[in-house]
Amino acid sequence: MTECLTKTNKKVLTKGNYAIANAAVIAGCECYFGYPITPQSEIGEFMSGKMQELKRAYVSAESELAAINMVIGACSTGAKAMTSSSSCAVSLMQEALSYAASDELPVVLVSVMRGGPGLGNIYPSQGDYNQATVGGGNGDYKLIVLAPATVQECVDLTYKAFYLAHKYKNPTILLADGLLGQMMEPVEFTDYPYPEVDNSSWALSGAKGRPARVIRSYAPSADDQCEFLKRLHAKYKLIEENETQWEEFNTEDADIVLVSFGSPARNTKSAMKQCRKLGLKVGFLRPVTLYPFPSKRIAELAQTAKKIISVEINMGQMIRDIKLAVNGKVPVELLNRPVGNPPSVEEIVERIKKESEEL
Repeated sequence: MTECLTKTNKKVLTKGNYAIANAAVIAGCECYFGYPITPQSEIGEFMSGKMQELKRAYVSAESELAAINMVIGACSTGAKAMTSSSSCAVSLMQEALSYAASDELPVVLVSVMRGGPGLGNIYPSQGDYNQATVGGGNGDYKLIVLAPATVQECVDLTYKAFYLAHKYKNPTILLADGLLGQMMEPVEFTDYPYPEVDNSSWALSGAKGRPARVIRSYAPSADDQCEFLKRLHAKYKLIEENETQWEEFNTEDADIVLVSFGSPARNTKSAMKQCRKLGLKVGFLRPVTLYPFPSKRIAELAQTAKKIISVEINMGQMIRDIKLAVNGKVPVELLNRPVGNPPSVEEIVERIKKESEEL
């Protein structure tokens, strides 16, 4: 599939990976550099046709290391550039992501998670939550992380990833999983909904009648590095204040609050609705931004809820951030499956019934 579905303004049936790729084209992606790995290879497939058709830059790189560094080079000129990959391959990009954060470059990375650790398998997983939100590169840095739960959100949050990356000059990850990448749903592609960000004050465009510019991550002294890090983290605080996003339902009187992100949130939300029909006071919160994480709102819910349950496809990673937010005020428990299909609606409902009896 290489036909661009740009700006259909009507619902069309498409796969998550194609939805992401097409949204990137609409968002104005000028350069795509990638290396194929399941379960996100369709993104590169789509781009290989459409980017060349539109006379934009496309390179099938020799490795993931090459791809992410090509993105860094393109972003240093102010271009909208992206790569996409998965799990073990994103591991190879960690050093470059640290450099991009330090260089304050608007890198966009689409990470479609698969099972791990190591090579793992191609089944859906959320085992890269820590990889995205904490990172494997060196130093004190943060990446903006957006987590879609539907194919429509794959579109909407791809738009937003490009906008936030350029607004804050900060690497941004769209974190999906193999289920979202491969499933098909009706979606609507609209015009890019965000204003274009002026990059003329910093982009490396050649010193034409102005002083030369340098983008570098090296600070020659400890004092210089301290000042730089203070400024960088002031930016992160601004991101936390302005860009934290989540959705929640029925939390006002909830005894049990379910927290889930990405594709498992679909079953979790359905389970919450079934429990409400059974008369159980259950609420639901879904982080849309994993960084910034909705810690403040979860802390508020811990004042009224009696228990919080994290539903994940991993061995328990987001639960750490939930516990930090709750700060011991209420118990936080895990309902998980390490890899593959998320916990079913029936499993979640049965767990809630059991927990409700113990409250």
